[in-house]
Amino acid sequence: MTAIKHALQRDIFTPNDERLLSIVNVCKAGKKKRNCFLCATVTTERPVQVNVVKVKKSDKGDFYKRQTAWALRDLAVVDAKDAVKENPEFDLHFDKVYKWVASSTVEKNTFISCIWKLNQRYLRKKIDFINVSSQLLEESVPSGESQSVTGGDEEAVDEYQELNAREEQDIEIMMEGCEYAISNAEAFAEKLSRELQVLDGANIQSIMASEKQVNILMKLLDEALKEVDQIELKLSSYEEMLQSVKEQMDQISESNHLIHLSNTNNVKLLSEIEFLVNHMDLAKGHIKALQEGDLTSSRGIEACTNAADALLQCMNVALRPGHDMLHAVKQQQQRFSDLREQFARRLASHLNSFSKTLLRLYNRSHSISVPGHDQSSTLAQHSVELTLPNHHPFHRDLLQYAKLMEWVKNTDYGKYEGLMKNYMDYLSRLYEREIKDFFEVAKIKMTGTTREGKKFGLHGSSGKLTGSTSSLNKLSVQSSGNRRSQSSSLLDMGNMSASDLDVADRTKFDKIFEQVLSELEPLCLAEQDFISKFFKLQQHQSISGTTTNEAEEVDGVALSRSYTPGVPQTISSEKDMIRQMMTKIFRCIEPELNNLIALGDKIDSFNSLYMLVKMSHHVWTAQNVDPASFLSTTLGNVLVTVKRNFDKCISNQMKQMDEVKISKKSKVGILPFVAEFEEFAALAESIFKNAERRGDLDKAYIKLIRAVFVSVEKVANESQKTPRDVVMMENFHHIFATLSRLKISCLEAEKKEAKQKYTDHLQSYVIYSLGQPLEKLNHFFEGVEARVAQGIREEEVSYQLAFNKQELRKVIKEYPGKEVKKGLDNLYKKVDKHLCEEENLLQVVWHSMQDEFIRQYKHFEGLIARCYPGSGITMEFTIQDILDYCSSIAQSH
Repeated sequence: MTAIKHALQRDIFTPNDERLLSIVNVCKAGKKKRNCFLCATVTTERPVQVNVVKVKKSDKGDFYKRQTAWALRDLAVVDAKDAVKENPEFDLHFDKVYKWVASSTVEKNTFISCIWKLNQRYLRKKIDFINVSSQLLEESVPSGESQSVTGGDEEAVDEYQELNAREEQDIEIMMEGCEYAISNAEAFAEKLSRELQVLDGANIQSIMASEKQVNILMKLLDEALKEVDQIELKLSSYEEMLQSVKEQMDQISESNHLIHLSNTNNVKLLSEIEFLVNHMDLAKGHIKALQEGDLTSSRGIEACTNAADALLQCMNVALRPGHDMLHAVKQQQQRFSDLREQFARRLASHLNSFSKTLLRLYNRSHSISVPGHDQSSTLAQHSVELTLPNHHPFHRDLLQYAKLMEWVKNTDYGKYEGLMKNYMDYLSRLYEREIKDFFEVAKIKMTGTTREGKKFGLHGSSGKLTGSTSSLNKLSVQSSGNRRSQSSSLLDMGNMSASDLDVADRTKFDKIFEQVLSELEPLCLAEQDFISKFFKLQQHQSISGTTTNEAEEVDGVALSRSYTPGVPQTISSEKDMIRQMMTKIFRCIEPELNNLIALGDKIDSFNSLYMLVKMSHHVWTAQNVDPASFLSTTLGNVLVTVKRNFDKCISNQMKQMDEVKISKKSKVGILPFVAEFEEFAALAESIFKNAERRGDLDKAYIKLIRAVFVSVEKVANESQKTPRDVVMMENFHHIFATLSRLKISCLEAEKKEAKQKYTDHLQSYVIYSLGQPLEKLNHFFEGVEARVAQGIREEEVSYQLAFNKQELRKVIKEYPGKEVKKGLDNLYKKVDKHLCEEENLLQVVWHSMQDEFIRQYKHFEGLIARCYPGSGITMEFTIQDILDYCSSIAQSH
C-alpha cells in the first residue's frame, strides 16, 4: 500500500501541488468491478483546500488516472455502518450517497480518522460521523499503523499549525527590524536564539525574586482557612437550632392545612344543603293547592297552575353527583311523585266531568230546531238559518286549563293521552250531530219550496228534522216533457222542468254551496287552533321521537306515538297528531260533503261547474295556510269527487249527443245540443271568470265542441226533410256566432273552422238550390262551349246549324221576364221552407242566390258577345230586372 501511495503522490498529486494524506482501496457496494482508491489530499498552496479524490487504473492497466474529486466541505455525512462490529462498508454523502466497500476494516478506519482530523483542522462546518466508534474519533490511530499508512507526512500534518493574523503581524515587525532577515537567514536565526536565551534568564531571575512574596501569600491563605473552619462550626450550631424550629413550623403548617380543609368541606356541605333545600322544598301552600285546590274558579286554577309548575321544577331539578344516594332526597322524590299522581288524577277527573257538563249546557242552548210537519214548506225553508253553532264559549272556558294540560303532558303522558281520547269522543259526537243537521238544512234549501214539500218528510212532535240523507238522495224529478235520464245534459237541462232550472235556481245553489263551505272553514280552523293551544301541540313544528314507535288506534283513527316506560311519550310529529285528532272529530264532514255534492249533481249536473269553482277556491285558500292540514286534505279529497262529477257531466253530454235522434217529418233547424252548448258556454264563462281551474274548463270545451261538430255532421247526413247543406250551414253559423260573442280563447281554431264550414255549405246550398233557372239556355251555351273546346273559333260557332242565331233567339224567347220572376218566386218559397226562423238566414241565403243568378246572367251575355258579335241578340230581361224581381219577392213574403 505504501508503494502505491508513493506512486500516486509522484504521478498524480505532485504535479497538481497536492499532498496525499490517506488512502483506502475500495470498490462500489453491490457491484463486481475493478478496485479503485479514495484519497484524502490537501493543497500545498494557501489557502489550503482539502479534497477526496477517486483514482483508478486506466483501461490498459499500465498507469493510474484521476477520475473524480469532491471538496471536503461538500461532504455532509460519513456513515461507518457499525460502530461495534468490524464492517468494511461505509457511505459518503456528497451531492448523493456513495456506497463503498473497503478492502479491509483497518484501511476504512484509518481513512475515516484522517477525514475527521482534516475536518477538525481545516473546516468550520462539522461533518456528521455516524456509526463511528467514539474512540476512533478522539484518539489517533496507533503510531505503527499510522506510519505504515501515511509515513512521515501524517506527523507533518500534526506539527503544522496555521499562523493567525496577530502572529503574522509580529513576525513582519520583527523581520523589518533586522536588515538581513531575508538575505542571511542563518544570521537572523542565530540572533533570535541569543535574544531567546536572554529572555529565559530574565524569567528565571524574576521567579527567584518573587519567592518571598509567595511565602507571605501562603501564610495568609493558611490563616484564611482557619477562619473558614471557625465559621463552619458556628453555622453548624445555628443549623441544629433551626432544625427544631423547622419541625415546629411543619406541625403548625399541617394543623393549619387541616383547619382550612375542614372549613372548605363545611362550606361545600352548606352549599349542597342550601341547593337541596332551595330546589327540592315545595311550599305548604303549593302542596295544599295540589291536594285540595279549587279547579272551578279562576283564582283556584291559577293557584293550582303555579303549584303544578313549582312541583314540576322540583321534580326536574338537575341533581348533582351523589344526591340521588341520599335517603332524604329519595323520600322527597317519592313524595313529589305521589303528589304528581294524585293531582294528575284529580285534574283528569275534573276535566272529564267539566267537559261533559259544558257540552250538556252547550247542547241545550244551541240545539237546532227545524219546523215540524204541520208547518208550511216555505216556512221550513226560510225559518232555519244555514249556520253552524259557535263553539267559542266552550273553547274559552276550557282554555283556562291549558297550562295545566301542558303540565299533565310533561308529567303524565298516559293521562294526557286519555284526556285527548275523551275529548275526541265527546266532540266527535257533538260535531256529528251538528254537522248532519246543518247539511240537512242545506239540502232542504237546495231543493226549493215545491220539490221540498213533495219529496221530504218534516214531522215529529219535537220539531226536529227527520228527513234523512238517504231520502234526499232518492230525489227524482221528471221534466215537463218526456221522462229523461237522471243526469242532465246539453239536450236535457237537468231532470227538473225548464221553469225550475232558471238562473235564480242556479244562483241560489251557488250561494248555498258557498255558505256551506264558508261555515265549515272557520269551524275547522277554530277547532284546530283550540286543539293546538289547549293540548299544547305545535302546528308548524315537528319533533322527532327517539323511542320505540308504536301505533294506537282510537275509534278507527291511528295515533302514531313513541313509548318508553316511565318517560313522557313523544309523537313523531305534533302536526300529524293535530291532523289525526281533527280527522277523528270531524269524520262526518267528508261524507256529508260528498252527499251534498251528489244531491247538487242530481238536481242539475251543471251545478258541478259551480261546485268545481267554489271548491277549488277553498282548497287553494286552505293550502296557502297549511298544505298538510285536515281542512286542506279533506277539501282536496272532496275536490277530486267534484272533478269526477264535472268530467262525468261532460262525458254524458258527449254520449247523448252521439245518441240524438231527429224527427223525420219536420225540418231540423238549430239542433238542441247546439243551442244548449251556447247556454252551457255562457253559463261556464260566467262561473269560471277569474277561477283557479280554468284549465279544466278549457279541456272540457275542446271535448264538447269536437263532439258537437261530429254530431252536427251526423244529423245532417241522416236528415231527410231538410237538406244536408242547410243543417250544416245553420248550425255552424250558430256555433260561429256563439264563439264570436263569448270570445273563448281556447276555441279560436274551432271558431275559424265553424266559419269555414258555414261558408262552404252556404255556397253549396245556393248552387244546389238555384240549379239552372234558365235550363234550355244553359244547355244551349253548354253546347257552344263544347264546340269551342273542340277547336272551333268562337266567332264561327254561329255558323253551326244547331247553334245559329235563329236557334239562339228561339231559346231566349222561352225565358221572358215574367217566367223568370215566377221561377225565382218558387225558389224563394222553397228556401223559406228549408230554413228555420230562429237563425234568420233567409235574407242571407236569398242575397247569395241573387248574386249567383247575376253571375250566370253575365256569363251568358259574355258568351253571346263573343260567339255572336254584331247580331244584336240580347236577353229578354236585364240585371236590373233581376234585382227588382228579387227585391219584390223578398218584400212580398
